[in-house]
Amino acid sequence: MGVDENFLYLHNQDKARHPLAVSRHALCDLSNVSPVVFLYLLKECYVYGTCKATAKFRVLQQQAYGFLYNDPQPGAAIFVAQCLYVLPIFESHCEGFSHLIISALRHFPKVGNGMNGIYKAKLLAAKLFLAIVDGTLHHEERVLVKILEVFDVSLSNIEKAMYDADEKGHTCQTAKVLVEQYISRLVDSQSYMTAVSLLEHFSIRESGESFLLKMLESKEYRAAEKWATFMGRPILCTLVREYVNRKLQKHAFDVIRQNNLREEFPEIYRQYKESKLKKLAEKGCWDIAEARIYDDRQLLEYLVYLAMEAGYMEKVEELCERYSLEGFINVKELEESIPTHRYLQLDELSIKEVVWVDEMNSLLDATCDIEECKVVGVDCEWKPNYEKGSAPNKVSIMQIASDNKVYILDLIKLYGDSPDVLDDCLTRILHSPRVLKLGYNFQCDVKQLALSYGQLQCFKHYDMLLDIQNVFKEPRGGLSGLAKKILGTGLNKTRRNSNWEQRPLTQFQLEYAALDAAVLVHIFCHVRGYTQPTGDQDVHSKIEWKSHIASHIDNSNSKISKKEAKRRNAKAKTDKAPQIVETKELTEQTLS
Repeated sequence: MGVDENFLYLHNQDKARHPLAVSRHALCDLSNVSPVVFLYLLKECYVYGTCKATAKFRVLQQQAYGFLYNDPQPGAAIFVAQCLYVLPIFESHCEGFSHLIISALRHFPKVGNGMNGIYKAKLLAAKLFLAIVDGTLHHEERVLVKILEVFDVSLSNIEKAMYDADEKGHTCQTAKVLVEQYISRLVDSQSYMTAVSLLEHFSIRESGESFLLKMLESKEYRAAEKWATFMGRPILCTLVREYVNRKLQKHAFDVIRQNNLREEFPEIYRQYKESKLKKLAEKGCWDIAEARIYDDRQLLEYLVYLAMEAGYMEKVEELCERYSLEGFINVKELEESIPTHRYLQLDELSIKEVVWVDEMNSLLDATCDIEECKVVGVDCEWKPNYEKGSAPNKVSIMQIASDNKVYILDLIKLYGDSPDVLDDCLTRILHSPRVLKLGYNFQCDVKQLALSYGQLQCFKHYDMLLDIQNVFKEPRGGLSGLAKKILGTGLNKTRRNSNWEQRPLTQFQLEYAALDAAVLVHIFCHVRGYTQPTGDQDVHSKIEWKSHIASHIDNSNSKISKKEAKRRNAKAKTDKAPQIVETKELTEQTLS
């Protein structure tokens, strides 16, 4: 669509090029083309072809800029104003084309021959404003605001336009009165953002707190904040207080932060930051929490308190040492004074040994031991990645637990040393129909394993897998909540988002990882005989869990056609009954 082409080309979905019946002269030399003809050409370009509207709009926007650069007569600004006068006759295209040509003019350089007659253009835009205000010309409110902004229309310009049109009776009032009356109409119709934009554009500061309250009552928070910012600190402070009274803490905090009002509202600022820190701590996002407050000593001390409350003592020591928090030097004494939650411990699950596996001989030994088990719990951990848009980190460890032992596999090292041996060993476990594998929300681990080690066949599919989460219809609090419901005590999840790539892992990390896998086996043992209420008082029924066992899960990433997908679905329906029988038989054999 360059200006040097003989014809303007648009592409349809078939990538074919079709020349429009638009001459090079008509597109590039606008000195003798009227606004109506120009807009008609734009319309023909827009409606032609089948590509998406957004793509066509962007191309036409660039083309419109090129048109203005070729100096239409009597000047680019006046030409655009004339276009805005006639655009309403294009009905459905009016709003879109208005934004298009205003945007083109906004990015046009305001120097040189292309901006001849700036004053005349302002006067023409002022007359356009008057026509829109009295209803003789229809444009959307957003277009009206943009007209005032891009032409930089002032009250004096409007005054002059009113004087020129005195036959219409405008001269009996000042431009400011007319604008204020129009703003009042906008407020009555609850068009608050447009009203605020006009108040700001014409620097009218006579509205009081009642106007602010009207916007808040209508939940027009963006308009209220825009107006308060224009009015200054007193109204901004009033806005913050109103937000607090209405329990809109986040809005209050945003206004405080964006307008540097921390000294005026120190308590509100601190309370909101503490609430955000607490939420991050509950999610285990300690590194994010620390990064947001590293320069605020008071909040750092609060983060230390949260870590102590959660029993995350290594984080307490780390923060105290890094930021020299003298008040927390004696961690042992403070630990005793802080009320901590009661969490499930590894020794309560009768786990005799936690084995770290990072070389081939120990991997082979672990595989042989696990193959003899009927039921194992499986879980994975990886270092969180907080950078938006970046790929997730590789799965670092895999935990596989029996009823009295937990193996923690260092996947990163084992894969680096001998991927073939790792693939063979995990295939023997994950593909075995004789070992029931237990997981919790395991589809997340399955996806992450495939992304991390896509070359390994062991993660392509799984046999005999039971996701404990699917057994319970309404799980609350994740695995920790389920453990508390079934076993009576929850899990401490504070280390969930710690650095799982560091070596060696801390003792706390090893215990956390082992617990996540071991607790699955113990929950399963309770589930087999566990009953839950049916809705009637004193009536309980056994939980149905066998139907949730997946005898085979395909995790291959290969793409298939729709026809092939239909064929497979039809085959799956045909094979459904035999699969149910097979799963039942395997389950009975495994657990017998």
